[in-house]
Amino acid sequence: MYKILFRCLSQTELTNSQLINNGWTINEKKTIITKMLSFKNFRHAFSFMTDVAMYSEKINHHPEWKNVYNTVEISLTTHDIHGLTQKDYQLAKYIDSSLESYYRMPFYSFIK
Repeated sequence: MYKILFRCLSQTELTNSQLINNGWTINEKKTIITKMLSFKNFRHAFSFMTDVAMYSEKINHHPEWKNVYNTVEISLTTHDIHGLTQKDYQLAKYIDSSLESYYRMPFYSFIK
């Protein structure tokens, strides 16, 4: 097996990614993006996390997250290079698109 190397996203790429406009926050060092979500209850939050976990396994890139009852805090970074890469962007876009489908359901709500 071989390891695929990734490079950090540039400031321009981060700006053009529109992640900040979709409710993601970025830390001062520009190495981690975070999003806070709130669902109707624990079951809905955990269902969303399961959806993201399955996709994360598929692309072999996993979030750091914290779940307390109906809230989920998601942080993305690429530990190998201590920064944000295309993998983080890819997973963030999946999370956002998944949220859109959850949000269309009447029993879901989320906080950006």
